[in-house]
Amino acid sequence: MLGRTYDSQVCSIARALEVVGERWSLLILRDAVFAGVTRFGDFQHNLGIATNVLQARLDAFVDGGLMVRREVEGQAKLSEYVVTEMGRDLAPTLVALTEWGDRWAAPGEPPILYRHDGCAEPVHARAVCDSHGPVDPADVHVTLGPGMPAAYVANRRPRRDRSGG
Repeated sequence: MLGRTYDSQVCSIARALEVVGERWSLLILRDAVFAGVTRFGDFQHNLGIATNVLQARLDAFVDGGLMVRREVEGQAKLSEYVVTEMGRDLAPTLVALTEWGDRWAAPGEPPILYRHDGCAEPVHARAVCDSHGPVDPADVHVTLGPGMPAAYVANRRPRRDRSGG
């Protein structure tokens, strides 16, 4: 999707960017996940995206497992693109990007709000500790996980001290 790969990166963010790291991708997924858009023409109309770009993104989502393509019952040659569980799992990411955009990029009040279907209360993305609940993002640090290859770690440059040392 990005025109280049991140083969040298051992990072799940880089892997995710290979699938959704392009602005149209996130907007297509936003419309599919939160507005229930499934038809090519509706995506194209709502987003104003070029048809060739839209088709490439939808094909990549189908190939990557984020959507399935299925024919519309009773309408030959008409397909719809339905979000899979893998695609729906991006919902918290989309909420987080929206909240960041509302705080740092929007010119005024938020243009949309996310609400819980069960009670209509606001829904937010948060960093959450399994033991202590919500935490300040400044209190989150990274450790090596079980999928980190030892050879990759051995080949990295040491982290510099934040004080400049």
